Amino acid sequence: MKMPMGHAAASFHLNGLTIQPGEQVLTRLVISKLPSGTVIDVPVHVLRATEPGPTLLLMGGMHGDEVNGIETIRRLVRRELLLPSRGSVIAIPILNIYGFLNFSRDVPDGKDVNRSFPGFPRGSLAGRVAHRFMREIMPLIDYGIDFHTGGAARANYPQVRCLLGVDPEMDAMAAAFGAPFTLHASLRGGSLREAAHNLGKRIIVYETGESLRLDEPGIEEAVAGTLRVMHHLGMGPEAPAPARPGIICRRHTWLRARFAGLFRSHVENGQFVEKGQIYGSVADPYGQQSVRLESPVSGYVIGLNYMPVVNQGDALLHIAVPE
Repeated sequence: MKMPMGHAAASFHLNGLTIQPGEQVLTRLVISKLPSGTVIDVPVHVLRATEPGPTLLLMGGMHGDEVNGIETIRRLVRRELLLPSRGSVIAIPILNIYGFLNFSRDVPDGKDVNRSFPGFPRGSLAGRVAHRFMREIMPLIDYGIDFHTGGAARANYPQVRCLLGVDPEMDAMAAAFGAPFTLHASLRGGSLREAAHNLGKRIIVYETGESLRLDEPGIEEAVAGTLRVMHHLGMGPEAPAPARPGIICRRHTWLRARFAGLFRSHVENGQFVEKGQIYGSVADPYGQQSVRLESPVSGYVIGLNYMPVVNQGDALLHIAVPE
């Protein structure tokens, strides 16, 4: 399925503005107001080449406490790396301003914006944010990178998530990004990725680090991967190749706590573990019992829970099984 790539030859109509080829604009989408009356708006960078080509979305801060994507886009903007040689780039450092202000994943109504697409103009606050995005931004884009971070003290090793083996262009885009790991990930209901897929638009998700903490290696991976995607799409110059070949994993699973207590990991993010290897322990806080945890599969650690206090069923270790 080929995407249209002639947007840069025509005007963009966004937020009441007409943005011509060759222009660079910072506009602000007004979402709503706080109870105090303070206006909440979402800054959107639009950078357009004079030559026609695809439109690439860069999205950060879908969850307000996921700062690595925010910092990635900030660096790309600050270093003036996003002006395309053809086509257009739409960069949104923070979509969920509410969550960002409150160090929270969600909006004040407790809902997840990334489970609220395509949204509804008279729905919940999360649904209204999603609807505004779908009305203003989604019609303009062809491709996208949605930057995320592990939540609830869980850290993700740098990885791309997308549907693999379904669309050759999606596979090629993920390969061009060149993350250490690329995971086959099913579409989740109400997600931006699902909404884009339903409209024939291609969005990959990049994950790194944990919430409310900057992950410097993961951020630099994200910057380099974005530049490689732009080159792949014919929008920018050649970018440095990845430091090592990426690993493709079509199967991945979370290992969960069978007992409550204090969790101590014996492995690190990115490490390979063998089936039967002891990857950690859960102990009661009174010194009476400790249970060693054995991996049921061989694979790479791509997600690790850093919270020492765990309940039964808590996710401890995310393992990806390579092809």
